[in-house]
Amino acid sequence: MAASSSPPHHVPTALTLLFILVSATTTNGSIGVNYGTVADDLPPPGEVARFLLQSTVINRVRIFDPNPELIQAFAHTGIQITVTVPNDQIPRLANLSFAQQWIKSYIQPYFPATNLVRILVGNEVLSTGNRLLIGTLVPAMQTLHAALAGASLDRRIQISTPHSLGILSASTPPSAGKFHGGYDVHILKPLLGFLRSTNSPFMINPYPFFGCSEETLDYALFRPNLGFLDPNTRIRYTNMLDAQLDAVFSAMKSLGFGDLEIVIAETGWPSKGEPSQIGAGQENAAQYNRNLMRHVNSGDGTPLMPNRTFETYIFSLFNEDLKPGPTCERNFGLFGPDLTPAYDVGILRPTVSTAVAAQPDGGGERKGAGKWCVAKEGADVDSLQRNIDYVCGALVGLGPGCGPIQEGGECFFPDTVRAHAAYAMNAFYQAMGRNDYDCDFRRTGAITAVDPSLLLLKLRFDSFCVYAFIFTCDDDGGRWCNFAGYGNCKYGH
Repeated sequence: MAASSSPPHHVPTALTLLFILVSATTTNGSIGVNYGTVADDLPPPGEVARFLLQSTVINRVRIFDPNPELIQAFAHTGIQITVTVPNDQIPRLANLSFAQQWIKSYIQPYFPATNLVRILVGNEVLSTGNRLLIGTLVPAMQTLHAALAGASLDRRIQISTPHSLGILSASTPPSAGKFHGGYDVHILKPLLGFLRSTNSPFMINPYPFFGCSEETLDYALFRPNLGFLDPNTRIRYTNMLDAQLDAVFSAMKSLGFGDLEIVIAETGWPSKGEPSQIGAGQENAAQYNRNLMRHVNSGDGTPLMPNRTFETYIFSLFNEDLKPGPTCERNFGLFGPDLTPAYDVGILRPTVSTAVAAQPDGGGERKGAGKWCVAKEGADVDSLQRNIDYVCGALVGLGPGCGPIQEGGECFFPDTVRAHAAYAMNAFYQAMGRNDYDCDFRRTGAITAVDPSLLLLKLRFDSFCVYAFIFTCDDDGGRWCNFAGYGNCKYGH
C-alpha cells in the first residue's frame, strides 16, 4: 500500500529506481545532535522538530531533561529521541517506586508517538566527584531498567550514561588506556556488565578541541599531519578523535568488555572563544564537524576498532546564550535562534533547485553517481512500510511526491509494500544527495553499485537466477514506469 502524502524528493530526469533482493553492505552510522535549551532566544520546540525533519540530515536528538514539551514536539517525526535524567534525580531513581513513576510521567504518555529510544541516567557523573551520585548511578540504572521491564518497554528503550574522558587515568598511547583506579572495578565494571546484559552502548564525550594545542591543531581537525605513533602497537594515528576512542576501548577491553558498542554522546567545536583559546572559530568549527560526520560514517572505524561506524551526537544544535563559563561554552551551536546555519557543515538537505543543478545534464558528475539504495534482503514488511510513511511524510510538496505509487499512479503496480518501498527509499536517497546515512532506514536499506539501467536485470548466482524489479520513471516528455519487463505504463502526465 502507498502512503497518502508526498515524499521528500525531486525525481531526477530518467531516474531509474531499483528494487532487488540482494545482500549488500550499508553504512549504519548515524548523525544526531544535542538539543540544549540554556538560552532565552530559542524557537518553539515544534518549529525545531519540523526544521530538523524537513531541512537537515539529523535523525537523532538528545535532550538534556525530560521536558514534556520537547518530547511531544517530536511526535510522529520518526526522529530517534534520547532523554537525559538530570544528575540530581539519580539517588531517587534507585528507588523502584520513584523509577516507576518517572516512567509513567515522562515516557509512557509519549511513546510510541515520539520515537524514544534511550534514557541517559545523568551526564558525566563520575567526573562530578559526588560520592552520593557516583554510588547510586548503577543502582539507578538497574532500577530504571526494571521499571521499563514492568511497562514492557525494556526491549524498546535502552539505558546508559555518558562519561567525559576524565574517567581515564591514562590515554596516551591509546593502547594503554585505563580507567581511574577505584572507579574501574567498583563502578565501571558493574556498569559495563549492566550495559552488556541490556544490549546498551557505552557512551563517551570526546572533545579534541579541549585536548589540542597549537602544535596538534591539524591532528584535532582531521587535517593532514604527521600523526602520532603508538609505540606498543606501531600504529600511527592521524586524528585525535580516533586516539581518544581507542584509549576508551583499551580501558574497556582491560576489564573484559571490548565487545560493547561505543556511542559518541557529545563532541563538537566552538565557532567563537576567548582570544587565548587555540582553534576556536567558524572555519575550524565547520571543518571539524564536517570531517567528523564524514569520518564516523565512513565505515573505516579506528585502528583498534576497524570496519565500523559510530553513532554520533554533535554538540550542539543551538548557541546557548545563558550558559555560564568562557565564551566558547555559549558558541558550540550549529544554528542560530532563527534556524540559520552558524556555518556550512553540510548538514542541510539539498533543495529542489540544488537537486536539479546536480543532475548529469546540469553539469558535472554527481556525488555518489552509480549508487542506488535498495531494501536489504530479509527486511520485514512492517519496517518497509514505516520507511514509506517516513519518506512520504517528511517533505510534503516537493517533487512529484508519492503520487506514482498511489492507486492510479504510474508505479502503483505491483501493489506490494516491498515494491513501493523500493520507489520511496531510492527516491529519497537520490534526492538527498546520495549520502550513505540517507539509505540507512534503521538498517533496512543497503547501497548497491549494481547498474539498473536495463529494464530487465537477471542476476545469476551459483545455482539459481533472481529477476529484479526495475522501476523507471522519466520526467522528460512523459512519465512512465516499467516493472520486470512488462508494463503498467501510462504515457503523459
